[in-house]
Amino acid sequence: MSLNVNRNVSDVFYRYKMPRLVAKVEGKGNGIKTVIVNMAEVAKALSRPPTYPTKYFGCELGAQTLFDFKNERFIVNGSHDAVKLQDLLDGFIRKFVLCPECENPETDLLVSTKKNTVSQGCKACGYHGLLVSNHKLMTFILKNPPNLNPATQGSSLTEGKRSKRSKKANGDAQDSENPDNDTSVDNSATEKSTDNGDDNGDDDTEWAVDVSEEAVRARQQDLTDGAKNMTISDDLEKTEKERMDIFYLLVKKKLDAGSLDKADDQKELLVEAERLEIKQKAPLVLMELLFDQNALQQAKKYRLLLVRFTFNDKKAQRYLIGGLEQVVALHKNQLMPRVPALLKLLYDLDILQETSILEWAEKVSKKYVSKEVSQEIHDKAAPFIKWLKEADEESSESEDESDDGVEIEYDDRAQVTPLKPTPVATPQKPTVHEDDGPDDVDIDAI
Repeated sequence: MSLNVNRNVSDVFYRYKMPRLVAKVEGKGNGIKTVIVNMAEVAKALSRPPTYPTKYFGCELGAQTLFDFKNERFIVNGSHDAVKLQDLLDGFIRKFVLCPECENPETDLLVSTKKNTVSQGCKACGYHGLLVSNHKLMTFILKNPPNLNPATQGSSLTEGKRSKRSKKANGDAQDSENPDNDTSVDNSATEKSTDNGDDNGDDDTEWAVDVSEEAVRARQQDLTDGAKNMTISDDLEKTEKERMDIFYLLVKKKLDAGSLDKADDQKELLVEAERLEIKQKAPLVLMELLFDQNALQQAKKYRLLLVRFTFNDKKAQRYLIGGLEQVVALHKNQLMPRVPALLKLLYDLDILQETSILEWAEKVSKKYVSKEVSQEIHDKAAPFIKWLKEADEESSESEDESDDGVEIEYDDRAQVTPLKPTPVATPQKPTVHEDDGPDDVDIDAI
C-alpha cells in the first residue's frame, strides 16, 4: 500500500507517493533488532540514501543502527513497531525532504565539505538555501554526502576505509552537486571522472548525459534564472566592500518595505549573503541598518533574522558585537548606560554565545570605534561579564560539590535544583550584583 509522501496532504491524487514501511522484529533478549524490510524502496521514493532515514530512527530512538548494503538490510537495534517508525519517518520527511517554501518533496541535499554546510534545493519552486537544523543526523549527512554511492561505504569499518582510499585515488570531487546518483554500481561515473581528469566538471557531465525528466526540469529552471546566474559571477569579481554595499542596498530595500519580519525575506537575505560570500560580516550591515537608540526593542524584533546569521558561527557573532559597538558610539548618551542590558539580552535571545562574549571582553580593540570608546564600552559591560563568568564557574563547581551544607546559586536561564542539606527546603535567590555607578544596570533586573 502506498502513502502520500507528505501525509498532511489528504488528496488521493497527490503525485508523490511512497511505500508504507514494513518492519520485522528479529532476535531475542539483548540481540533483538528491527529490520526495515523495504527501506531501500522508501528511500528511493524520497530521493534520499536509505542510510539517512535509518540513522534518523536511531537518533530519535536512542538506538544503534546497522547497514547491510549487499543484502539491502537496514537495521535499528531494539523492538520497534512499524506504526511508530512510520510516524518518525514523517518527522524526517518534514525536516530533510520537504521544501520549506512550497512543501514539495522534489528536493536535493547539497553538502559542502569545505564549508561544512548542508543546502537544500527545490526543483519545483527553485528555492535554494541552507538547511539549518540541530538534529544529530546533520553530522552524519556531512560525513556521508548523498552524492556518494552508499554501497561504497561497505558493511564494515574496514570496507568503508578502503572505499575512501579508492575514492581519493580516482580523484572524485567531494563537493559534487549531483545528489541524484543511484545506489547501484557507479563504475562508469568513476571511469568518466578519471578520463576527464577534472574534478570540477561534474555539472558539465550531468548536462551532457542526464536526460531524465527531473534533470530537464532543473535545467529549464536554470535557464529561467539565467540573468541571475550571470550576475553571480560578476558580483564575485567585485571587491568585498562593493559586495557589502550590494547586501546593504538589499537589506535597506526590505527594511523600507517593512518585510524583514517575513521568513521568506529573511531567507532571501541569508542566501544573498552566502552568494556574495560575506555571510560572516553581514551582521555589521544588519546592526547599522536595524539598530538605533531603541536597540533593546529592536533586538527582540529582529531576533530570528539575527539568529540566522550568527547561529553557531563565532566569527559572525564577533562581527555583530563590533556592529553593536558602532551603534553604541553613534547613540552614546542613550545606549552607553545600557551596554550590559544589551549584551545580556542578546545572550538570552541566543544571538550571542557565552564564549564569543568572553573572548570579546578579553581585549579592547579600536577596529570598529576609537580605543577610548571601546574601553568605555568594556568598562560598562564589566558587571555583566563578571556575572557571566561567575555563573559559569558556579555551574562547573556545582557538579563536584557534595551536599555538606553547600548553597547552590542559580539564575533564571538555567534552573538548577538546589542541594538540600536538611529536610527543610530553603528557596534560593539569584545572584545580585551591586551597581558600580549611576549608569550601571542590575543584570538580574533586565
